[in-house]
Amino acid sequence: MSAPDETGEPARWNPTDPEPSWLTADRRPEGVDDATVEAVGKLGEAMEWVERARGRLYDFHQMMGHADLLAGEAAELLRACGQDGLADDVEEHLVGRNVLEGRWTFQIVEEFDATYHATFRDGLRHLEDELLDGRPHVFESEMKEDRRTRGRRHHEQRPPEAG
Repeated sequence: MSAPDETGEPARWNPTDPEPSWLTADRRPEGVDDATVEAVGKLGEAMEWVERARGRLYDFHQMMGHADLLAGEAAELLRACGQDGLADDVEEHLVGRNVLEGRWTFQIVEEFDATYHATFRDGLRHLEDELLDGRPHVFESEMKEDRRTRGRRHHEQRPPEAG
């Protein structure tokens, strides 16, 4: 919980208003070679695969939670039709059961986020900071420049308001 503000009210949330760095041209810093851009780009691609795996882990988390709730509903329905013993079996052996030894899925998600995802994300950010002046997606930006048709509608480098 947040500390109260000077009026005694709970602190209000003020979302950040980010600078739209994604609208500027992601050009490589001077003196950075192709191999460096490619290496950082490869780790960025790996991070995208980690993000996809993380999404699947969250899918698993939600699916297992839903399955547990459905098992509870099944037990209630069994009890409603006079099958108390079978309802007890479902409640005792299935409802609320750990998915892994000592863990529900939220604990798996939290551990993955803290011990793997955050470290991988920070490692990519570290390379971008050290080698590319903190600029993300330099490899992709250069790929876009190579693939777009200059002067054609829907092939612009950036949105018009980015200048």
